[in-house]
Amino acid sequence: MTRWTPDPTFYPSPRDAAGAPPEKLAYVAAFDRTAGRPDAIAVVDTDPDSTSYGQVVGWTDLPHLGDELHHFGWNACSSALCPTAPHPHVERRYLIVPGLRSSRIYVLDTKADPRKPEVVKVIQPEELADRAGYSRPHTIHCGPDGIYVSALGGADGRDGPGGIAILDHTSFEVRGAWEADRGPQFLAYDMWWHLNHDVLVTSEWGTPSMVEDGIVPELLLGRRYGHALHFWDLARRRHVQTVDLGDQYQMTLELRPAHDPTKTYGFAGVVVNVEDLSASVWLWHRDGERWAATRVIDIPAEPADPADLPDLLKGFGAVPPLVTDIDLSVDDRFLYVSCWGTGELRQYDVSDPFHPVQTGSVRLGGIVRRTPHPAAPTEPLSGGPQMVEISRDGRRVYVTNSLYGSWDDQFYPDGVGAWQAKLDVDPAEGGLALDHRFFPHGEDFRGLRVHQTRLQGGDASSDSYCFP
Repeated sequence: MTRWTPDPTFYPSPRDAAGAPPEKLAYVAAFDRTAGRPDAIAVVDTDPDSTSYGQVVGWTDLPHLGDELHHFGWNACSSALCPTAPHPHVERRYLIVPGLRSSRIYVLDTKADPRKPEVVKVIQPEELADRAGYSRPHTIHCGPDGIYVSALGGADGRDGPGGIAILDHTSFEVRGAWEADRGPQFLAYDMWWHLNHDVLVTSEWGTPSMVEDGIVPELLLGRRYGHALHFWDLARRRHVQTVDLGDQYQMTLELRPAHDPTKTYGFAGVVVNVEDLSASVWLWHRDGERWAATRVIDIPAEPADPADLPDLLKGFGAVPPLVTDIDLSVDDRFLYVSCWGTGELRQYDVSDPFHPVQTGSVRLGGIVRRTPHPAAPTEPLSGGPQMVEISRDGRRVYVTNSLYGSWDDQFYPDGVGAWQAKLDVDPAEGGLALDHRFFPHGEDFRGLRVHQTRLQGGDASSDSYCFP
């Protein structure tokens, strides 16, 4: 008789997940902006008792050039325990790693040697295009019924619409497009869900032609980038409602729903308000039978000498915060907001999601400030806190500094470098403190830029739960 034993890193509820063992390794996407060398997955030691703590201890080059690794994720996670589509046989074993520029998707096995993931499958752009009608895969989420892949572009050279493709949990073959009826949705970016309520939420950035060669000022000032949230019937795969935030709120990107599966709210980050260069965070929530979005955090631009600004910003005389990532702790207590332009990571207590209270802030890098890390106090930093990942117990926060190759070059024309930092958190009181021992940077990443981090065994932004 076959006996299924669920992966021990899966947890039925966020409360259980918060008690999981600490991560020992972090997987980091590293890419070559020139496309002259392969992109890679770097493996960083996160065990404070290890002699190699804070060092790159593993490395896997990919077999092709020009992928531009961006967001990646696990093949399976705690959603496999959901009663509506249980898959107890799957393991949190494979990293699903898309190339945003190449449209390839790599499958890397971490089981045999977690410090040296092995490429076991490559999904070529033609398969994604032929079976799902998409290109430019962007974000990976492990669902209870398959692997969800958001994509920015269409197939056969079409600029859009973007949408969601589904991969098989076991074979990693492209099943097809997720949408049965997309309604008015055209632009794509992130997707997340409220599993117990059969709701999926998507956000908007732009089509490949709008983003691949850098931000297009005419499109930004013309308010042509994404500025809406879309709500879907998850079971029927049908578009239900669009909530437009207002076309001044350009680039509605990262989505972070409440981890508590009884709740129906979440946070969305907006990169820039073109009227004043501020950034914002919005709360989506129920309003009777409909969905609504309320702006709950505003972060103003910081005045600056035009001589210190890149060409793109000289005419404004200010540095925009550029909120390019947000992340929510597993207990739904703290929201982290990365301000990549000003070089700040902010922490908010969102126990009352309609009234966030700022509880912490750390500065690193920034377009003007170039704040150094305490581990290298004489080295001004480029870039800023960008991608954010939180440990399951909420005590550790990891940040990396590159946004997207062509956009890095516009905002940091003298070079963005490469660095990863770790911050320690008191999960009861809040507040942030930089870990002086943890600062892989520069040649530690072999000259490549670094983007997203995933934590061994799971993290705050890669799991979803069906039990409170």
